[in-house]
Amino acid sequence: MGHVIDLPKSQTGVDVNNNFEPRYITIRGKGPVLNDLKKAAKKAKKVYLAADPDREGEAIAWHLAHALNVDEGQCRVVFNEITKDAVKASFKHPRSIDMDLVNAQQARRVLDRLVGYNISPLLWKKVKKGLSAGRVQSVAVKMIIDRENEIKNFEPEEYWSITGRFQKGKKKFRGQILWRKRRKTRP
Repeated sequence: MGHVIDLPKSQTGVDVNNNFEPRYITIRGKGPVLNDLKKAAKKAKKVYLAADPDREGEAIAWHLAHALNVDEGQCRVVFNEITKDAVKASFKHPRSIDMDLVNAQQARRVLDRLVGYNISPLLWKKVKKGLSAGRVQSVAVKMIIDRENEIKNFEPEEYWSITGRFQKGKKKFRGQILWRKRRKTRP
């Protein structure tokens, strides 16, 4: 089912004045899924969370643990293949939610929002409506801007070099002269 809780689409959803605290909401259309899970969790003796074994899966498990009031310790089961043996083995060794992975996912998500929501409107004005800027795109935009600024600020300088091969007696050697016209400093 993927994420059921995320940052709101219509706004940044990050409180930059409060240690970049994310503000999570139930994703539109996922309310019935979450309600079904809550009902099932209330009836269960123990709830195990078995989302994907990556940072996204860890974040999904963490969000569900909070939404379902599940103790984060020993509730996480992870398997890399959907076979009877792998699934059974994972339930023999449940672990707590890995907050390093959760924090990595949150940092990525918050960075996407802060960068994307601030740069995307610029892309809409300058390039094309509907484009989205995230972490990778913003680096590319920055490189383009840096290069454009270098071109704009370029001041041509005259310079030349002469290279020659010389011989004095039996001794051979190379010589080079470099010359650069010094430019006047700007006032």
